[in-house]
Amino acid sequence: MQNDPANPFVFLVGAGPGSPGLLTVRGAEVLGRADLVLYDQLVPERLLDLAPPHAERICVRDLPGTHPDKYPHIHKKLVEAATAGKTVVRLKGGDPLIFGRGGEEAESLRAAGLAYEIVPGVTAALAAGAYLEIPLTHRMYSSSIAFITGHELPTKPGNKLDWKAVAAFPGTLAIYMGIARLPVIVAELLKYGKSPDTPAAIVERASVGEQRSVFATLGTLEETRRHAGLEAPGLVLIGETVAQRASHPWFESRPLFGQRVLVTRPSHQAGGMVRKLEHLGAVVSKMPAVEIRDLADFTLVDAALGQLRRGEWDWLVFTSANGVHAMLRRLDAIGRDLRDLGSVKFAAIGPKTADALREYRLRADVVPADTFSSEGLANALKPYVRGNRVLLARANRGRAELQDELAKVATIDQVAVYDQVDAITPIATVLDALRRGEIRYVTLPSPNIARGILSGFDETIRGRVERGEIRLVAISPITGDAVRALGFPVAAEATTFTEDGLIAAVVHLAGEECKK
Repeated sequence: MQNDPANPFVFLVGAGPGSPGLLTVRGAEVLGRADLVLYDQLVPERLLDLAPPHAERICVRDLPGTHPDKYPHIHKKLVEAATAGKTVVRLKGGDPLIFGRGGEEAESLRAAGLAYEIVPGVTAALAAGAYLEIPLTHRMYSSSIAFITGHELPTKPGNKLDWKAVAAFPGTLAIYMGIARLPVIVAELLKYGKSPDTPAAIVERASVGEQRSVFATLGTLEETRRHAGLEAPGLVLIGETVAQRASHPWFESRPLFGQRVLVTRPSHQAGGMVRKLEHLGAVVSKMPAVEIRDLADFTLVDAALGQLRRGEWDWLVFTSANGVHAMLRRLDAIGRDLRDLGSVKFAAIGPKTADALREYRLRADVVPADTFSSEGLANALKPYVRGNRVLLARANRGRAELQDELAKVATIDQVAVYDQVDAITPIATVLDALRRGEIRYVTLPSPNIARGILSGFDETIRGRVERGEIRLVAISPITGDAVRALGFPVAAEATTFTEDGLIAAVVHLAGEECKK
């Protein structure tokens, strides 16, 4: 079976240049089947979320040896895992076969008699061209592009780079791994006749919000790089097409380009918000303040489901998508189905919760029109539930406003369908970034999350918040009040109390600050 080419155990997958969205569909498919993901240090870690929960994740940085000595260990790990029958994804930056040593890894698999598949990826030059709007080919200026390494293996057998031929190449030069040797590369090109006035660029971290670039001529490129402080890894582009770039590239024109934003939602809910912020150009960090867990004891939930089956409730009210999923998963776990819910009506605190109901082919009868909060839901529900029996499905902790308000007009009870607990350990690297002032906006999507996050802020971080170096953005006035109650200033509050509203508040705040 290990030799069956149609069912390989090893996949050499190009992860692309940095943006998680540039992974291919095939790459995502095989990641979803992995037992082991062996990934490069520069691969965006968000791609690891595509692997199954059971998959082992190993960064090649953690293998024995220094950089040049790691490759035998990589080859050994691939062969051992595949021989043991594991599905292995070797996740490599860019494209596996463009300066990625994918050929050497494939050779080790062939030698071991193992079948494999190579999944191409977007290489850095293509991303740099697209994200900076530099046409790498142009019918008026360049009909070809050359991919060149700026860091040749000194012991390589055979021909070395012919810099005379490279200087005479009639197209765009894309030089990888050339920052450290840039003075030598420029000198070689000039020595063999390349004009010092040839347009040139250096791109660092292409395709992500940390992207930086400089534009110069070949003769002034190294000096320009030093003044800008660009460092490896970076890509050098040389040729007439560089001068055809857009003055305001589409990606760098995104409203949050380069802004650093902290997402504090629970891990399993953060993905959508992270993707939206990255699409807007932001550099996103994650630090969940709370964790969502199944209940240790479902006795009360099972009793409530029995009451629903017997028709003892007129309304079932959800205050979060988590509540919807927790209750309906439990219904399935005890061997029942949606027929048990009978003619009960549903209310949802907002559109996301209503969307969660639709996943189960259920439609909310009441969703507040504009104020997605306990108060808004209470006001929307009161005209419908007067004299009715209302069951509120919610977390093990939360505000009492909804229950108190509905109790004025209806018979109401509540059941905790999931646990919300504080995250055990804040992420040290994120706290360090906050201490250094490297994160500009902290998003706070609920009072509980705000309290959990802010309680972990030490005096250094608090000082940066108070001086306006870190800006706190709340999803609603209620969350804002929770922040202020802890003695922190609120920079902005969303006017629509949803994830999209919270993102819009960050965009608006960033835009206002750019005007100053």
